[in-house]
Amino acid sequence: MKKIIFFLGMLSITVNAQYWQQKTDYKMDVDMDVETYQYKGKQEITYRNNSPETITKVYYHLYNNAFQPGSAMDVKIQNMKDPDPRVMINIGTEEAPVNKSKIALLKPEEQGFIKVLKLTQKGELLKYYVEGTVLEVALAKPIKAGRKTSLEMEFEGQIPLQVRRSGRDNKEGVALSMTQWYPKLAAYDQEGWHANPYLGAEFYADWGDYEVNISIDKEYTIGGSGYLQNPNEVGHGYETSKDKLEQKIENGKITWEFKAPNVHDFSWAADADYKHLKHQVANGPEVHFLYKNTLDGDRKASWEKLPKVMDQLFAFYKEQVGAYPYKQYTVVQGGDGGMEYAMCTLITGDRDYRSLVGVVAHELAHSWFQFLLASNETKHAWMDEGFTTYISTLIEHQLFNDDKGAFEKMYASYVKLIGYGIEEPLTTYGDSFDYNYGYGVSSYNKGALFLDQLEYIIGKDALKNTLRNYFKAYSFKHPTPENFMRVAEKSSGLELDWYLNYWTETTATIDYEIFPPLTDKITIHRKGKMPMPIEVTVTYEDDSTEGFYIPLDIMRGEKKQEVTVLADWSWIKPTYSFSVAKPIKKVELDQDHQMVDVNRENNVWNKN
Repeated sequence: MKKIIFFLGMLSITVNAQYWQQKTDYKMDVDMDVETYQYKGKQEITYRNNSPETITKVYYHLYNNAFQPGSAMDVKIQNMKDPDPRVMINIGTEEAPVNKSKIALLKPEEQGFIKVLKLTQKGELLKYYVEGTVLEVALAKPIKAGRKTSLEMEFEGQIPLQVRRSGRDNKEGVALSMTQWYPKLAAYDQEGWHANPYLGAEFYADWGDYEVNISIDKEYTIGGSGYLQNPNEVGHGYETSKDKLEQKIENGKITWEFKAPNVHDFSWAADADYKHLKHQVANGPEVHFLYKNTLDGDRKASWEKLPKVMDQLFAFYKEQVGAYPYKQYTVVQGGDGGMEYAMCTLITGDRDYRSLVGVVAHELAHSWFQFLLASNETKHAWMDEGFTTYISTLIEHQLFNDDKGAFEKMYASYVKLIGYGIEEPLTTYGDSFDYNYGYGVSSYNKGALFLDQLEYIIGKDALKNTLRNYFKAYSFKHPTPENFMRVAEKSSGLELDWYLNYWTETTATIDYEIFPPLTDKITIHRKGKMPMPIEVTVTYEDDSTEGFYIPLDIMRGEKKQEVTVLADWSWIKPTYSFSVAKPIKKVELDQDHQMVDVNRENNVWNKN
C-alpha cells in the first residue's frame, strides 16, 4: 500500500509540473463620450482554466484607478528618489523648486477611474472588493481543472489627463490614448495569481481572443490592436474601396468593430485630426500609421518616410528571431514616449526622422520580445526591455551605419550605475527598484549586455540559433529566464546556469587584471566575483600575435574558434597562469570588448 501511495503522489507531482497557461477571451462593447472623457462598457469574458487546480476566486486589474490622488502610484512617485520626469511637475519657482506628483494635482474631472456597475458569473451576481487598482472577486461556482466559465460585467470609466502611458490630451495634443483602459483579468500561472497593483511599470496577462466594438464621435479616427471588421462603415482611410463606403452613423457616432486573435492585450488611440497612411510590408503585414495632421512640415515628412523602413525592420526581425504572425501592425501617435501593445505601438510623434525610426524599431521589436514571447515583465523586465534593446540596436546600426558605440554607451552607463553604488539585481521587480535610473540602466542596458556578452561566451552563430530556437519553442507562451537559458545551452552545447545566476540574480561584477609577465609566463587575476571564460591576445617582440582561449570549467566546454585552447580555469581559483614560446611585448584580454569588465584599464599590459 505504501508503494501505491508513493506512486500516486509522484504521478500528481509530474502532472502538476507540466506546462499550462490559461485562456481568456474578451467581448466588449464600449460607448465613448469625447466631451466628458467618460465611457460605458459591457464585457463578457470566457475564462478557460487549463491549470490542474480548482479556481475559487479571480482578480481584475482596474488600471485607471491609479490616476487618483493618494493612489499607490501617486505615493510611489512622491517617495521615489528620482521619479520619472513625466510624472512630476514643479509648482514652485526656478530658484526654489517644489516637485509634486502630477497625479496629486489632478482635479476630479481630470482623474481616472474604472467603476464596476454589475458583475455576474453565468447570470449569478458576484461579490467583489476593490482595493486601488485591483478587483477581488469570489466566484459563485468554482472553475474546475479543464473547465470554463463566463464572467459578465457592466462598467464605466473616466480617462485621466495624460500622466503616464494612458490618458487624454497628451503633450502633443492627441485626444485619447486608450491603454490599460478596461477591466482586465489578472494572469494566473504555475506561481498562482499575479494581481499586482499598477504602479506604472510593466504588465503580464494571459492569452485570449478579443472582440471589441467602440462607438465614438464620427469625426474621430481610431488606430490600435486587432483587425478592423467594418472598414467600409467607418471610412477614415480604412475603407477597401471609396465607392463602397457606407458609413453607419447613429447619434453622431460610428461603431468601430475589431477582432484581435491570440493576444494578451488590446489598446487603441483616437483623435479627430489623425492623418492615416497604409503600407504593405513585403512578405509581411499591412502597417497603418496615424499621426497628427498639425505636425510641422519636417515632422510630417519624417512620418511620410517611415513606411519605407518597415520592410527592413520586419525582414531583419524575421531573420534574427522569427516571422511576425499577424497580418496587421499599427504605429499611432499618442501616449507619453514609446510603449508597446498587442499588434500596435503608441509613440510621441513630434520627432526627427532618426528619432522616429529609433523608437519604432524598438517598440516593434517588443512584438517579438513580449507580445509573442510573453515573459512576466513585472518580474523579469530585463528579458523584455533588454532583449528588445539588443535586437533593435543591431538593426539601427545596420540602417544608419552606426558603429558599436551604442553598446559602448550601455557599458558606460552600467559601470556608472555600479560607481553610484545603487545597482540592484535584475530579479528585482520592476516596480520595486529604489531608483528610476537604476531600473532603466538595469532592465534596458544590462539586459541588452546580457545577450551581447552571451555572444562572447557561446559564439555568434550559437547566439543566433538560440534566439531563433527560443522563438520557435516559446512564442505564444510565457517563458522564464530558465527557459531561455536552457535553449541557449541546447544551442551551444555549454552549461550556462552560472551565467544566468551571476548576471541576473546578483550584482557581482567582472574584473580581470594581468599581472606583469615573468619572461614567458602570463598570469591573470580575477578581481571581480563573477567568473568568465577568457580570451587573450599576445603580441610577441617580433610583432607576431597569437590568440589563446581559457575555458571556464563550469561551462563544460568552449565556444568554437580558431585559437589555442588552454586548460580550463576553475571558477573558484582567483589566478591562472600559462607559458608561451616567445618573448612577450603585449598582453590583452577581450580585445573586442564584449566582456563587460568593469575596469578595462587593467586588461592590457605593455612591456614598454
